Amino acid sequence: MDFELKSLSPVQAAQLAVDALLVLVPEEVPSLAGKDALSELVREVSRRGDLEAGVGKCLPVYRADGVKAPRLILVRAGDGSAASVRKAITAAMAGLKFPGLRKLGLMLSWLPGDQPLVGCAMTALADASYAYVTTKPSAQARSIRQVIVGVADATSSRADFQFGRAQLTGVELAKEWANRPANHATPSHLAEAARKLGRLPRIKTDVLGPKEVQALGMGAFMAVAQGSAQPLRFIVMHYRGAAKDSAPVVLVGKGITFDTGGISIKPAAEMDEMKFDMGGAASVLGTFAALGELQPEINVVGIIPSCENMPDGSAVKPGDVVTSMSGQTIEILNTDAEGRLILCDALTYAARFKPRCVIDIATLTGACVIALGAVRSGLFSNRSDLADALVAAGERSMDPCWRLPLDDEYAEGLKSNFADMGNVAGRAAGAITAAKF
Repeated sequence: MDFELKSLSPVQAAQLAVDALLVLVPEEVPSLAGKDALSELVREVSRRGDLEAGVGKCLPVYRADGVKAPRLILVRAGDGSAASVRKAITAAMAGLKFPGLRKLGLMLSWLPGDQPLVGCAMTALADASYAYVTTKPSAQARSIRQVIVGVADATSSRADFQFGRAQLTGVELAKEWANRPANHATPSHLAEAARKLGRLPRIKTDVLGPKEVQALGMGAFMAVAQGSAQPLRFIVMHYRGAAKDSAPVVLVGKGITFDTGGISIKPAAEMDEMKFDMGGAASVLGTFAALGELQPEINVVGIIPSCENMPDGSAVKPGDVVTSMSGQTIEILNTDAEGRLILCDALTYAARFKPRCVIDIATLTGACVIALGAVRSGLFSNRSDLADALVAAGERSMDPCWRLPLDDEYAEGLKSNFADMGNVAGRAAGAITAAKF
C-alpha cells in the first residue's frame, strides 16, 4: 500500500475522491459545531443513537449527502488513545472488504494531537487488510493500493508518518517470511532475502556456510544442523549510519526454519506451526528493511543463525556432548531445546563487534507461553536500563513484554555429569533456565 499524509479539515475530507472514507470519531469532538456535511452527519447520528458509544462501534453510510466517497464508515475511537485507535480501525476494516476498494481515505483530524497516532493507525489498517498469497494463488490479495491519511496538521505528524511507513515495511516483510511454508523459507532462502536487503543504502550482508561456521568452531550450531539435508546459513548484516567507531546495537534472531524436535521429536499435532520457529530471524530481516527506509544515525549488526532441526540418521542424539564457540562443552539432553544451541554460538560471535547492547529475539520455548500466555512476550535482561527501554518500546508499539527473573539459583538445574552444562533443566521455570543457558 502507498500511504500519503495530508492536512484535512472535515470539509476537505468530505470532498476526497476515494472509494471509501473511514472517519474516526472520538468521544469528544471539539469542532463539531461546524456546518459542514461530516460534522452535521455525526451530530445527527449521535443524537439519534445510530452511532453508538463504545470503541469500535461503526456506522456504514452509503452515498451520504455532501460526501464524495460512495462509502463512508463512521467509527467510535473512544479517548483517541493508540489502543482505542487500533481497535476502532480493526473494527471498521471488517466492513470494508470489497473487491473494488482501491483508494481509501482515513480521517484522523478529530483525534487529539498530543500523541503520535498516525503510525499506529497505519499499522492497524495494514494488519486488518493483510492477506498471505505467496503459496495460495486462490487467496484474495489486498485490494487497497492507496491510502490518504488525513490529519489536522500534516507538518507536526510528518515524523510519526515516516516512522510508521518504515515500521510497516519491516513488519510486513517479517510477516511474509514467517508465514511462508518451510520449503519456501529454507536457510538459503533467508540468506537470499538478507542479500537483497544488502542492496539498500548503508546495509551490507555477509553469508557464511558450513565450512566457515566449522572454522569458527560453532559446534553447538553445527550439531543442530547436522540432521538436515538443508545446509545451514550464518547471516551477518551491517547497517552503518554512524561513525565507524560508534558501538553498534546487535540484534540476534533465531532462524530455525523448521523444528521437528530432532530425535526428541515433537507430537504430530500442530507440528506444521514449527515453520514459525524462525520468527526471530524474520524480525531481524524486518528491522533491517525498516532501517533501510528510515536511515537513522546509528550502527546496527544483525546476526541470524539459520538451519532446520531434523531427525535423520546423522542427527545429534540425546546424551551427545558438543563444544560451543566459547569453548564450553554441552550435554544435549533434549534435541528439541535446539534454539539455545544455535543462539549461544551466535551470541559468542556477537562479542567481536564490541556492542553497546545485544538484543536476542527468539521463539525460544513453549514454557514462556505457559507462563505469560499470548498477551505478553517474556523479557530477560542483565541490564535494567535496557530492559526498561524494551518494556517501554513494547508498550508504545502495543506489543508488550514482561521481565522475568535471572537469579543465579535457576542455573543449578543445568549442571551435567559429562559436560560443562546440559542444554535443559527440569520442567519448572523452563523459560528462565533457557535464558540462563
